[in-house]
Amino acid sequence: MPADSPSPARRAPRPLRRLLSAIAAAAVAGTALAAGAPAAHAASPGPYVALGDSYTAGTGIPVETDANCGRSDRNYPTLTAAALAPASFTDASCSGATTAHMTTSQGTAPPQFDALTPDTRLVTVGIGGNDIDFVGIIGRCVILGKVNPFGAPCKASYTWSGTDQLAQRIDGVAPRIDAVLQGIRDRAPDARILLVGYPVILPDDGTNCHSIVPIAKGDAPWLRDTEKRLNAMLAARAAAHGAVFVDTYTGSVGHDLCKPRGTRWVEPMNDIDSAGFHPNAAGHEAMARAVTAAAAQP
Repeated sequence: MPADSPSPARRAPRPLRRLLSAIAAAAVAGTALAAGAPAAHAASPGPYVALGDSYTAGTGIPVETDANCGRSDRNYPTLTAAALAPASFTDASCSGATTAHMTTSQGTAPPQFDALTPDTRLVTVGIGGNDIDFVGIIGRCVILGKVNPFGAPCKASYTWSGTDQLAQRIDGVAPRIDAVLQGIRDRAPDARILLVGYPVILPDDGTNCHSIVPIAKGDAPWLRDTEKRLNAMLAARAAAHGAVFVDTYTGSVGHDLCKPRGTRWVEPMNDIDSAGFHPNAAGHEAMARAVTAAAAQP
């Protein structure tokens, strides 16, 4: 053996050398990220399909690409597709959609599942709010909040029997979410599925802003907890089906509808920035960041 050749005892086994090289590469990448260097983009995914309701469609945010569904060209699926550069992109989201509209038409919009194929490799879906009648809940709470601004009249109206009806509704929607996730898996067996949660609407600290939106003082923390319950249910269903839950709530705390324009990511009433009680353009940008980060994970 030549004198300058490493002895077998000093050379690490080939698998270990590969591991050490990988660790070194990871350390370099970590240093670059800490220094503010841009992270390398993940490999472009195959076909990407977005499913969901108005919180996905970007209702009210100009410019609409589909008036029937209130779909915006600045919604989080479009921004996510721009970041990931998938092989193809189809946005089937539609304002007012429920879990039923995955397999049934909605006005002139075909069933959202029609967009899925065996070649689909990434699916994002944001659904469930309309199944618990989000619009009806907000409408009732606003009306009752005008009558009794300092109590909890809306909560009382939904809990008069001793049972929280909204909690029951959320529990009742869980099997429908199961069916949606299984339906996606059946139609796109090789796709990565991201179940996207709902961002903050009311202040996370339980306060209200009655002069902006007349929700009663005692109803605000209860409605906040109801949204958190909905997100928790979605997270549990995602885990049960091998999907990834994308938490858009935590990162949006401090950007609720009570905050001033420029800070809020959800609008208090119908506005040029979005539909009332829905994310505005800045809100969709934030959601896109969360979704893109989740999609880029190995």
